[in-house]
Amino acid sequence: MKTKKLKSDRSLRAKLRSPGRPPVLHRAERWPFWKAIAQGHSSEDAAGVAGVSPAVGNRWFRQCGGMPPSNLAPSAPEPTGRYLCFAEREQIALARARGEGVRAIARQLGRAPSTISRELRRNAATRGGGLEYRAHTAQWHADRAARRPKPAKLVTNRALLKYVQDRLAGNVATPGGRAITGPQVQWKGRRHGRRQARRWSRAWSPEQIANRLLTDFPEDTSMRISHEAIYQALYVQGRGALRRELTACLRTGRALRVPRERVRGRGKSFVTPEILISERPACVDDRAVPGHWEGDLILGLSSSAIGTLVERTTRFTLLLHLPPQAGHGQQPRDKHGPALAGHGAAAVRDAITRTMASLPKQLRQSLTWDQGSEMSQHAQLSIDTGLKVFFCDPRSPWQRGTNENTNGLLRQYFPKGTDLSAYRASELNAVALALNTRPRKTLGWRTPTEAFNDLLRSIRATAG
Repeated sequence: MKTKKLKSDRSLRAKLRSPGRPPVLHRAERWPFWKAIAQGHSSEDAAGVAGVSPAVGNRWFRQCGGMPPSNLAPSAPEPTGRYLCFAEREQIALARARGEGVRAIARQLGRAPSTISRELRRNAATRGGGLEYRAHTAQWHADRAARRPKPAKLVTNRALLKYVQDRLAGNVATPGGRAITGPQVQWKGRRHGRRQARRWSRAWSPEQIANRLLTDFPEDTSMRISHEAIYQALYVQGRGALRRELTACLRTGRALRVPRERVRGRGKSFVTPEILISERPACVDDRAVPGHWEGDLILGLSSSAIGTLVERTTRFTLLLHLPPQAGHGQQPRDKHGPALAGHGAAAVRDAITRTMASLPKQLRQSLTWDQGSEMSQHAQLSIDTGLKVFFCDPRSPWQRGTNENTNGLLRQYFPKGTDLSAYRASELNAVALALNTRPRKTLGWRTPTEAFNDLLRSIRATAG
């Protein structure tokens, strides 16, 4: 008996194994989302650019581990128009519903009739046994056919995979070889919280692993991989080999990759371009002109803090007493209430103003601080003291190296993990005096106090 030939047999497409539910939006719709992510926008803002809800944007970002798929990465070429887009497929579907022929559709789109004919055969929906053309399904089939997946190197090279995984996630062991498991930490798909146990592992960084391969396998060129490929194997779904939970073995413990532009844009809103350290006068760098200061907070338990000010030329140090305010630790913290810990913006501003009030104007030229919220009232501070306030770039403590060095010296007196609110102002002055009366090699073995007093005498002689 002769069987009836189905129209779907002419679709020139092999029988599918149920590739799953078609995506909600295709490449053309996701492209603006990942482009906005690369420009430093949050997932919610990028979702608005792409015209989807914030929940969809968050889901796209988390599903991809914070890294765009290769065909949507900023380095990927943009669509050239050589292939049909979703809008053209919608026009084809509407024209077919009106009963128009292949050549009429081709004339409307400015395409060759063979392009339309091939599209109607290859990307038609065949689930019902016929050739039904629907734009959404056609775009899904076209995206699937356009993929050119390259197998990851860690998938094809098992020896390389074992080397990478052992150094990234291998057990910590004693000198005798006995494995130490460490804390049992469940991976929740998110970054570890503050002051919580973390998984123990050998925890080599991907860059350490990639460069150590050259030493351990100098002749075997198959044992080579870039650190970026290791990161992609950890963060990008579908790369295989390394499971996402192994991101807990990285030093940062990030479950999602953070785009570079988003990191660069993390500066505080009160820091404007004209007060960044790049705008600070060049004469400050060579330390020839006195009166330029660097400042910061050193933090302790229970949100306690001490402010530090260091003069760049003489290394003269001043400490700010920042006692907690009434009610601190005695009532639930109000996120939008006053800063009771003692190092809020108003408290720091007042402490600097009091400390600087006794200095001559010539020694109140500028103050360089990091982008901490305690300096959000810098404009009022400039009015009160005459100091021009400049801010370092985010995560750039070396731009206030004098202050960082001094903070390291102060940790001898105020170790990390101790309550700094226990010290009175007189005790802070005594510690500052101890630092200022220690000879410094950079000052020709003079003390900061001697160098600072020389400046004061010079200023008074000039004024007199």
